[in-house]
Amino acid sequence: MRLLVTGGAGFIGSHIVDAALARGWSVRVMDSLDPGLHPRPPLFDPQVEFVIGDVTDAATVDSALQGIDTVCHQSAKVGLGVSFADAPDYIRNNDYATAVLLAAMERRSITRLVLASSMVVYGEGAYTDSETGLPARPGPRAEADLRAGIYDPRNPETGDVLVPAMVTEEAPLDPRNVYAASKVSQEHLAAAWARSTGSAAVALRYHNVYGPRMPRDTPYAGVASLFRSALARGEAPRVFEDGAQRRSFIHVRDVAAANIAAVNSLSSGGIGGFRAYNVGADEVRTIGDVAAALSRFSAGPAPIVTGEYRLGDVRHITASSERIKAELGWAPAVGFSDGMQEFAAAPLRGEPG
Repeated sequence: MRLLVTGGAGFIGSHIVDAALARGWSVRVMDSLDPGLHPRPPLFDPQVEFVIGDVTDAATVDSALQGIDTVCHQSAKVGLGVSFADAPDYIRNNDYATAVLLAAMERRSITRLVLASSMVVYGEGAYTDSETGLPARPGPRAEADLRAGIYDPRNPETGDVLVPAMVTEEAPLDPRNVYAASKVSQEHLAAAWARSTGSAAVALRYHNVYGPRMPRDTPYAGVASLFRSALARGEAPRVFEDGAQRRSFIHVRDVAAANIAAVNSLSSGGIGGFRAYNVGADEVRTIGDVAAALSRFSAGPAPIVTGEYRLGDVRHITASSERIKAELGWAPAVGFSDGMQEFAAAPLRGEPG
């Protein structure tokens, strides 16, 4: 197997590289090594071939694809960002870059792609009506409710507070910010490429990924990184709303294993066309659970639940990963407690150690 990992110097990409090397695969990494994202030079096994370049540069992409069998496309601008002014960067780094990559793959007759997608494509997660038990789709939460401490979304027809459920891949796509819109567009581009060229693409919809090499806290970082960075400064993690927001926190090594399973299925012809999979933990945990676990394992100050909120944040989104288990034979191996204990002591990206 000759694998190209775009964004392979990043958080998730570097773990995919490790997992691929452990299987004896030939690995090439393409990464821009943006100093804002990589304050310290990444260290790779000498077996890894490294191409420094931006995925929006067609000539560099074409060169990086030479001799490659399968592409794991991890390069992206992630997170919610600062404001809508970030929109051009998201479109350039996510959508335009993916279009450049797919066009180059067609020229090189490379027909297998694993795409890093995200739970954000769903917007809010799945819910049922508290009275009928039937599925219900919430609209955006009302600011009056948030100010009053009513954080769970309501049924837009009855006004009743909804009950969270596990989201499946059949849920409608409902992007609620620029990053989410860019990930939906990436999936649509991959599906169009697969249909047009007779190729096969897998979109892995990562849920809340955490673990060693996670970036430090920035406006683009995940909540686990924000809590971990606060504790490293000796500060208490600050938890928005009431801390009861449900998520599927998945360890980065499990995410890397999902990519390996997808590559194996593509190489064996087990997938044709386009197929999306949730990649999430079996255990449903809250954001408050994560803050408390990291505080405990760091011997740091207890979390502070602030009641603050951000308009546009989703309340609950937890993954049903039954499809990927059944079709690709993947299952998470790192439990919540073990993973958080490791993460509490692991250096973040750019830190020594």
